[in-house]
Amino acid sequence: MSRDGAAAEQQAAYHAALLAVLGPPQDLLARGGSALDAVSLAVDLLEDCPLFNAGHGAVFTHDETHELDAAVMDGATLKAGAVGCVSRIKRPVRAARAVMEHSEHVLLVGAGAEALAQRLGLEMVSPDYFSTEHRREQLRRVLATDKAVLDHDGAALQFRSPSGPTPPLDEQRKFGTVGAVALDAQGNLAAATSTGGMTNKQPGRVGDCPVIGAGTYADNRTAAVSCTGTGEMFIRAAAAYDVCARMAYAGASLAQAAEAVVMQALPAIGGRGGLIAVDRHGNFSMPFNTEGMYRGFARVGEAPQTAIFR
Repeated sequence: MSRDGAAAEQQAAYHAALLAVLGPPQDLLARGGSALDAVSLAVDLLEDCPLFNAGHGAVFTHDETHELDAAVMDGATLKAGAVGCVSRIKRPVRAARAVMEHSEHVLLVGAGAEALAQRLGLEMVSPDYFSTEHRREQLRRVLATDKAVLDHDGAALQFRSPSGPTPPLDEQRKFGTVGAVALDAQGNLAAATSTGGMTNKQPGRVGDCPVIGAGTYADNRTAAVSCTGTGEMFIRAAAAYDVCARMAYAGASLAQAAEAVVMQALPAIGGRGGLIAVDRHGNFSMPFNTEGMYRGFARVGEAPQTAIFR
């Protein structure tokens, strides 16, 4: 599906969803709220939107289950929390923050992560809460390929039907991880990321999202970064941290560092996707090496903006 052929109503749906997500965190920051609270709120809202592969509307594993990952990092303290392979926590990003704030660990997975969430009173759900018929049909079609398919490579098979909806982006080339980065009035940075992973993935697979430094990173000295794409490659490249390292050690600007990672380091090992990042001066960068990336930004006192293509 090219830009010219993208259905206007489908583009409008994604723009509207992104604007709905940007508004509340923008208001929170305008009231002097923290970057950590802002990114947590943004990802909360994204997890509730079935247009995206996180929370409700997450993709299925090969065993027709859901395994969700999430992470959050505070740039002021370098504290971080993450969960992997959870299937009963309604909002995984809240569980990630709980790991950061209420445990001595950084990453908890599976039953251990769910036990902590339940003990702390986080909302738990039946695993089928995350299911949608769209995702189930996506799995059915992908199962025949016997491959793990990045969201929404699998959706491409479904959308080949002329009677189906037409997504704005080529379904072979977009990814479903959601994330947020923020800078607050106190000069603190934060990042949060959440995902359902890959359609037809092997149960137990963990991607870059909850791996601190790979899919999520924040450091007040440099930037806050959240990534989306071929997770294994982002792990191998330590992509999120690499952006910050290039700024700290090579004196690169945020734009230079982000572009180098997304357009050079990742493609060199077959990595596809993009990232969103904001630095300590309020500069932001959202590079991607795919056809497009659903994204948006909001500054206090200005109208939020969203984009899909370049």
